[in-house]
Amino acid sequence: GSFKNPCDKTFLGSEVESELEVKALANFIPTHFDIKLYLTIHAYSHVAIVSYSYDYKTHRNELNEIVKGATRVLASLYNTKYNYGPGATLVCCQVSFNGRAVLQKIFDEVRLVDVLDSGDSAHLTLMQRPELGVTLTKLHCWTLTHYSKCVFMDADTMVLSNIDELFEREELSAAPDPGWPDCFNSGLFVFRPSNETYNQLLQFSSEKGSFDGGDQGILNSFFSNWATTDIQKHLPFIYNLSSVAIYSYLPAFKQYGADAKVVHFLGRVKPWNCRYDSKTKSVTGDSQDLPMLHPEFLNMWWDIFSTSMQPLLAEHGVVIHSEPVCQSDEATEAVSRIHVGAPPPPPPMSSAERKQKWEQGQADYMGADSFDNIQKKLDAYLK
Repeated sequence: GSFKNPCDKTFLGSEVESELEVKALANFIPTHFDIKLYLTIHAYSHVAIVSYSYDYKTHRNELNEIVKGATRVLASLYNTKYNYGPGATLVCCQVSFNGRAVLQKIFDEVRLVDVLDSGDSAHLTLMQRPELGVTLTKLHCWTLTHYSKCVFMDADTMVLSNIDELFEREELSAAPDPGWPDCFNSGLFVFRPSNETYNQLLQFSSEKGSFDGGDQGILNSFFSNWATTDIQKHLPFIYNLSSVAIYSYLPAFKQYGADAKVVHFLGRVKPWNCRYDSKTKSVTGDSQDLPMLHPEFLNMWWDIFSTSMQPLLAEHGVVIHSEPVCQSDEATEAVSRIHVGAPPPPPPMSSAERKQKWEQGQADYMGADSFDNIQKKLDAYLK
């Protein structure tokens, strides 16, 4: 594989260094390759939509940087000898500056998604249904219309083998949910970017909401015929193998588990909610839910993360913060931490600053400028 790429067939030719060589390659690729995209959700903080793809139309520079790996999901994909590399990323405003720097070093396109400041129908929908804030950020993946087809993946998934064949499926192709098989699990699905679909999803979200409070409820209601129409849109369970389902139906896992393509670490405890000993390559944790994570896949996740992802994060001063049930012994000893959970509350704004925000249409409708607070202020003046 060229371009320092661990894949065999991702790029043609030798490594390029100059801008002219990059532009020449960028002009060559669109006439020889289809446009395809992998997409994942990566929670550096509240939400960050992180896509990994090689955008053959818009790619212009830093080809040598795209294979270093910005997320553990991307690193696991590299290990499968996939044929399509990284390109675009969507992030929300809660992602730290250092976290964005890592993404900008690797991906061709970094697009900030801020529903509260979008000025479009997504903003209006959020005002009507504030509980859907995270979900509305995720739905922005349908706005990546410079790609013809995408595969969406959650950050708590791990790719075990090549999944290029997913691009042969149509929207909306997904695997059944282990808890209710008549619904699909939204941790991995095939879709076609479309502004029309995006706007329809926003309108649907505003009118119907979500039966489970998240994107899976909305998407299953919107694509309501998934369970009964085209069987070709039913992905085999091996494309979204739930770590919880492994123990709920162990005989089936013993029979089919060796063919698994993607593992999904469903549940409250994630691989990063553990302690990892890099010397013994063992994973431990305090949570009673930890035994539900298959040890083979759990160790595989940490091995990939520590070798492919952690060095890049450390280079930029980004390390996942340890919660009570999660820490990396190696990381806490070697690198200073930054918190990637909910960001600390900003300092109170002055009256002049709040007035300026109002005039710019950036009122804090969910906080200080909420209707309840405004009504309390008016009541206080009228007394």
